[in-house]
Amino acid sequence: MERWDRVGRCAGYGAALAMSPYLLIKVSWVVGSLLGLVPIGEGFNLAGWVFLNTVTIGMAGIGITLALALVQPWGMRIPRWLVAFCTWTGAGFLVSILPYAVLSTVLDAGRGGATNSGGDDSAMPGWEGALIQFSFVGMGLGLALALPAYLRRRWPEAFTVRVGDGSRAAVPWAAVVAAVVGLTWAYWAVGGTLGVAHPAQRDTNGYLLTGVGALWALVGSAAVWMLARQRPTRWSHRLLLTLGWLGSGSLFAWSGWKLPLTLFVALAHPNDVTLPENLAVAAVLHSAAVVAGVGMLRSLVGSRPRTPTGTCPTSLPH
Repeated sequence: MERWDRVGRCAGYGAALAMSPYLLIKVSWVVGSLLGLVPIGEGFNLAGWVFLNTVTIGMAGIGITLALALVQPWGMRIPRWLVAFCTWTGAGFLVSILPYAVLSTVLDAGRGGATNSGGDDSAMPGWEGALIQFSFVGMGLGLALALPAYLRRRWPEAFTVRVGDGSRAAVPWAAVVAAVVGLTWAYWAVGGTLGVAHPAQRDTNGYLLTGVGALWALVGSAAVWMLARQRPTRWSHRLLLTLGWLGSGSLFAWSGWKLPLTLFVALAHPNDVTLPENLAVAAVLHSAAVVAGVGMLRSLVGSRPRTPTGTCPTSLPH
């Protein structure tokens, strides 16, 4: 077994192990709140608190299963479309958030304090927040190493082609939409207020999170554009494919998570929840981001650059 494959397998097991504290904490919150032993989060009633944390328990379980699938023999037998979708969404959620985790930690240390890392309850003990942060960062780093190793084992042809070996194609519309969304988020991240209904609700972490989302939208858009144009470049096909994969996954996963919340706030008008952005503008942007993410993935799947031997393997699984 080559060194890169060994690193990927260790990372997969590490990712599953890192996500375990988050899963256990969420289970304790649900059980404890039902038994009256743990207070529910601020702004929630019991039913809403249990529902939200049950959903995140399911997501954590899927994440652990996915990490193990990347290293276990049975993972090679999972249907292609299923493993592609799960890894795409999981990487979009967790790998793309790593810059935010690093920057927010540095800023927190500079301020001499800590913020709520989990984003679930401002009153959680510090050790729980630290474990949740560890789970997210550990899972993200593990997927970042285990996923390329898995893809290389299952679809080695995607790692042997070069940019510029195929025929030139039109720029995908999804890359253009992603660029527009990314530029809008970048404008908000640097302090722009057009389309922001409640500027006072924004804080440093909010600016960072918006900026990281903008970064991945723009990086993914550029990568898909370069792959579609098929012009020779110093950027390797593998790197562009990875950036397009992460950028499109980030758009789909995070906006797919935020869109229902935005619609809920817009329709239900809860008194204890106020989003900084104009709700109509935010809903349009999140909808566009989800559609762009899917469109960019279709462009990546449909690209067929030729290898030097003249064969035309697909870049990603159908």
